Amino acid sequence: MYPAELVKPMREHLTSAGFSELHTADAVDAAITAEGTTLVVVNSVCGCAAANARPGALMSLNNDKKPSNLVTVFAGVDREATDKARAHMVPFPPSSPSMALFKDGELVHMLERHHIEGRPAELIAENLMDAYNEYC
Repeated sequence: MYPAELVKPMREHLTSAGFSELHTADAVDAAITAEGTTLVVVNSVCGCAAANARPGALMSLNNDKKPSNLVTVFAGVDREATDKARAHMVPFPPSSPSMALFKDGELVHMLERHHIEGRPAELIAENLMDAYNEYC
């Protein structure tokens, strides 16, 4: 578990843009199975989360179509919520950071760490916007 003061600015990077933090398995289930589309960002303390994942997720919201719900869990901090979110992302293996788009509870698009690491935030945003245009 990472200290709260260490992850606070990393959490706020997403929550200040309208993402809701999920801390329990029940909250994850409710968010993912909600009607409409839900983007789940598995946040992380790693450099690729700071340089690529979080900025890419935020840039992706500059699109005409976007998810109905924006939520985040924090790997290494909110274990119960992260484990439950990852269970919804099967058959993809656990990775952080990662992003998943759900539509009416069904996983329709996934970005794993290897899709994020080493790629510019703009490319990640473009990938997500393409998914929003198809599913939202």
